[in-house]
Amino acid sequence: MTHLPRVALEIKTVGLYDLVLQDVQRILGKNRVSEEEILQVLKDHPEIYEDYKQINVEYNLSNIHLRNIDLDNIAQEAKEEAQKINENLDHLREIEKYTLDFEQSSTLVIIFSVEFFVLFSVQYFIVLLDLKEWQWWIYSFFAMSIVAAWLYAKKERKVYETNNAIFEKKYEETLEMIAKLEDKGYLKKSDLIIESCDEHI
Repeated sequence: MTHLPRVALEIKTVGLYDLVLQDVQRILGKNRVSEEEILQVLKDHPEIYEDYKQINVEYNLSNIHLRNIDLDNIAQEAKEEAQKINENLDHLREIEKYTLDFEQSSTLVIIFSVEFFVLFSVQYFIVLLDLKEWQWWIYSFFAMSIVAAWLYAKKERKVYETNNAIFEKKYEETLEMIAKLEDKGYLKKSDLIIESCDEHI
């Protein structure tokens, strides 16, 4: 559902993807690269494509470059299937953030940030406020916060894994549904493609 010509254009022209562009330039060994060359690099080096997708998810931009089907302009006998496709596309966009590796997610960054704040607070209470007689209680609190953070991270990892599996299954299912409607002549997938992202303009 990702439109590769759009990916190549964005890598070449949008500053958000400068690091990806630099990787493409390094692979090709030159500074000026064409969109066709970028497309070839995307095919030959899937890690470059993954970097692009990860940047989008981190910045809340979708890698699903298909718009919902206009139900007013589709044959009555295909409306129910088209509605299901639209629901799937909406759900995919909603859970797309779970396609990131949990280790690279903002959730893990937040957990570490909270733990750093707790550690700083522990040191503040013990050293600056001269609460040495309470230090074991304070260190015990810090230890409990580490356990709580670990348990929360474990729970969130499971949420990521579950939603990622749902995403992969629904993604393939939706592509098949679109292909069936296209084979029957009810729509053209090319008409659903979003050629550019409004957020980049």
